[in-house]
Amino acid sequence: MSKFENEKIIPRYTFFVIIMALLAIAVVVKASYIMTVKRDYWQQVADRVKKDSVPIKPTRGDILSCDGQLLASSLPEFMLFVDFDAMHNSKTDTLWADSVDVICNGLHKIFPTRTAAEFRTILDKGKETNSKRCKLWNKRVNYSTYSEVKSLPIFNLTSYKGGFYTEEYNARVRPNGSSGARTIGEMFGAKDTARCGIELSFDTLLRGQHGIMHRRKVRNKFLSIVDMPAVNGADVVTTIDVNMQDLAERALLDELRLPQVNGEMGVAILMEVKTGDVKAIVNMMKCADGEYREIMNNAISYTCEPGSVFKPASILLALDEGKCDTSKIIHTYGGVVEMHSRKMKDHNWATQGGYGDINVARSLEVSSNIGVSTVIDNAYASRPEDFIAGIRRLGILEDLHLPLIGYKHPNVPRVKRNVHGGVEDKTQLPWMSIGYGTQIAPINTLTFYNAIANNGKMVKPRFVKAVMKDGQVIQEFPTEVLKECITKNPESIKTMQTVLRHVVSQGLGKKAGSKTFPVSGKTGTAQVSMGSAGYKSGTTGYWLSFAGYFGPPGEDAKYSCIVCIKKWGLPASGGGMSGVVFHNIAEGVMAHDLALELSQAKRGDSDPMPDVKPGNILAADYVLNNLGFKARADWNGSYATGNPIWGVGEKSGNTIHIKRKPVQGNAIVPDVTGMGARDAVYLLESKGLKVKLAGRGKVVKQSLAPGTKFKRGTLCALELQVESNA
Repeated sequence: MSKFENEKIIPRYTFFVIIMALLAIAVVVKASYIMTVKRDYWQQVADRVKKDSVPIKPTRGDILSCDGQLLASSLPEFMLFVDFDAMHNSKTDTLWADSVDVICNGLHKIFPTRTAAEFRTILDKGKETNSKRCKLWNKRVNYSTYSEVKSLPIFNLTSYKGGFYTEEYNARVRPNGSSGARTIGEMFGAKDTARCGIELSFDTLLRGQHGIMHRRKVRNKFLSIVDMPAVNGADVVTTIDVNMQDLAERALLDELRLPQVNGEMGVAILMEVKTGDVKAIVNMMKCADGEYREIMNNAISYTCEPGSVFKPASILLALDEGKCDTSKIIHTYGGVVEMHSRKMKDHNWATQGGYGDINVARSLEVSSNIGVSTVIDNAYASRPEDFIAGIRRLGILEDLHLPLIGYKHPNVPRVKRNVHGGVEDKTQLPWMSIGYGTQIAPINTLTFYNAIANNGKMVKPRFVKAVMKDGQVIQEFPTEVLKECITKNPESIKTMQTVLRHVVSQGLGKKAGSKTFPVSGKTGTAQVSMGSAGYKSGTTGYWLSFAGYFGPPGEDAKYSCIVCIKKWGLPASGGGMSGVVFHNIAEGVMAHDLALELSQAKRGDSDPMPDVKPGNILAADYVLNNLGFKARADWNGSYATGNPIWGVGEKSGNTIHIKRKPVQGNAIVPDVTGMGARDAVYLLESKGLKVKLAGRGKVVKQSLAPGTKFKRGTLCALELQVESNA
């Protein structure tokens, strides 16, 4: 007999099974209902608590100078918003009512161009509409400004309570301002898209690779879970030298701004002879407001008739092919010669009556159109194609295949022949020989002169040396030789080197020369054609050039350089205008490079202890130590890693005592009198002032009196002068 009472257990068991079956059916029905009818609703709920395949932006790589200084880098910038829906509770509403005036006044101090009342209007409207994206400021701000806003009442709470939040962007900045802007490159606003220059040409390497993450909401907070990390961009090391770039820019701008020049456009390129490294490249164009800015990279993209800087290529070809020698006498008569029913004139035909009988070498020294065109016309009149082929062999018409977007290779018109096989336009050759009829960018002309300086070896201009990642070189760009020798006979190069040296020492290029080191080169003054209007469209335009090279005494040339200026009307002189810029660039570059003996540099009445300007005493201490001077200091710091320490240097006997000097508060104008331009601009701009410089040397006058209060964005004009050694 069983000990269980089946009559009682079976009904209970049956009831339990039925209940469980009904629950299972209910679960299945509910699940089916959710999967079908309520599918869209629950999909939206899921989307609110998770996000898949969220891209992770990589950090764009830096662009560096040849010595590792930053030319372009990425810094965070922020758009500022308030989410009034997030702060919607009684406690925060009360706090907002008590703090809104303080917030508006604080925003006005941070953004002085907008009043506290205007900020109040914006915030009240956002509060009224319960806006989730109430924009505090229409522009992106840097981290420092963001931190100031974040410190205001309520905004210093978490975004879930205070409602203040930001959208972060990677902003591209150039520490050296607009210097070399078109070569370094630019980005399109908030987009991570390169616009021009190295930024565009090396965009793939600089950009890096995006990563992927997903986000999950856990206890009212989103957690970011990385699926694939982003690969940051590599750094591009250029050949640009920051100091040489600044020197070339200032030299060109000083000339363009002269009243007698008033240039429309200016170009300067400085290249290292052996390597082809472009150490400086300046492109200036006059804007509607009268200021000069880098708008186009005309050094590589502006093709025009080069004028007389083309003449050495013509004569070098004739010398190399044995068509003439430098001693051959040319009859230039009174400076005007009829050539194929068209008058060829020398520049001095009206004032000095021409040059009379001169040899070929002298025709280059004085830039005689008649002399050069006569040589070429006599040698190649029946076969102008041979002249063009020879010029191509010299490399001045070479397509350089530069890595910069926008480069235009030279263009040379073909020789047209009539039905009888004769040359259709016999004036084409003589005028081409003196720099008309061809379209050549300044970079091509400089590459040709660089080859002459390099004893005939033509190297490709180099803008980028290497690509680095995490401090390691991952790709190098070695010097590329385009032609081992541009001439058949190396002696032709030696002869041309001598002629170009005489152009500067005893010809029209004297203003480009130097008393300290040898300079060689050629002037160029060409009329600018106005398209269909030709050369007679009213006011005459001129393209003024000087191309050449220089180096230490007794050594091979170290640098080549070309300076071009486009202007309207007279006076116009390639040697007297572009040559002066060339001279200033060369003097400045060689002042850094020449290592003179101390006995040569020291004067008997000179003070062996150097003067120390007020300013960043970290830098002063660094320089003094490297010069072998021991300085006493009342502070500790490192120039390589530390922030600026402001102070003064005082000489006492054989000791220089560097003293720290406190800088006044952010709203007080500091005293920068006596400082160099670099320290003065850094200190003033770090306070929020805008700075305008006039002159060079040290600061002798500032428009805002030291110790006075100012508003952020106020302009402070500085006047600089060079100390007299008299």
